[in-house]
Amino acid sequence: MSNNASYTPLFDIKDVSFAYGTTPVLHDVNLTLQPGKFYGVIGPNGCGKTTLLDLLTGCKKQLTGTVVYKGKQLHTYTKKDLAQQLALVPQEFDTGFGFTVEEIVLMGRHPHIDRFSAPSKEDWQFVDQALECIGISDLRDRYTNSLSGGQKQRAVVARALAQNAPVLLFDEATSSLDVKYTLQIFNVARRLVQTEGRTVIAVIHNLNLAAAYCDQIIFMKDGEISRHGPTGQTMTAETISEVFDVQAKVALDPFNNARQVSFQYWEQ
Repeated sequence: MSNNASYTPLFDIKDVSFAYGTTPVLHDVNLTLQPGKFYGVIGPNGCGKTTLLDLLTGCKKQLTGTVVYKGKQLHTYTKKDLAQQLALVPQEFDTGFGFTVEEIVLMGRHPHIDRFSAPSKEDWQFVDQALECIGISDLRDRYTNSLSGGQKQRAVVARALAQNAPVLLFDEATSSLDVKYTLQIFNVARRLVQTEGRTVIAVIHNLNLAAAYCDQIIFMKDGEISRHGPTGQTMTAETISEVFDVQAKVALDPFNNARQVSFQYWEQ
């Protein structure tokens, strides 16, 4: 690809800064993301991870710099066009009291349905597939106010899958889920990257999940990109110490054949 002059990155972010009022959050961020990869965005609380995702989805507008998606300035896309391209699973999603799980998941098809038109057979197929993929078909007629927090979050993930966008963005999408369903969703995301060439950009707090599933890691600290590159090169004890100020060891776990992180829990 590097020899192909016509090749266009998925995202090309140049000299981007952002602030909430007078409080700076991101400073001169430069980042190039390629399609068909699983990216993990990692860093301490308040370092700008969620803000970065908001800029990538067009939910917020940078103060300086440019965000280019598939060769076009992000702000030149219509909201409908972006919704067909980018599916976001936020940390929190107000599912409301008057919706069933099926209706929440069907919301993922709205960018593909013409105004005043009814969902097509294809739309319902995407809904059925998403419900089955996340394992919540039995909940489809349940109202969201009768669900646990984890069940609601799984419905929101299914909504994003039904959207069938080439890019999935997860903002701590599994923080309210137990181990089984966390692994299920990461396995689904990894499979979409490997078999369909989708791109996943995920804010992740669990470094071991990031080390096991991600192709590349984006470490952030104090509103800047601290380090970015292939997981095997970036997920190191030195980088973890620099970014989080903790002592850690990174080694290959033979059980999963993946790099995993061990922390020093108390001072020796």
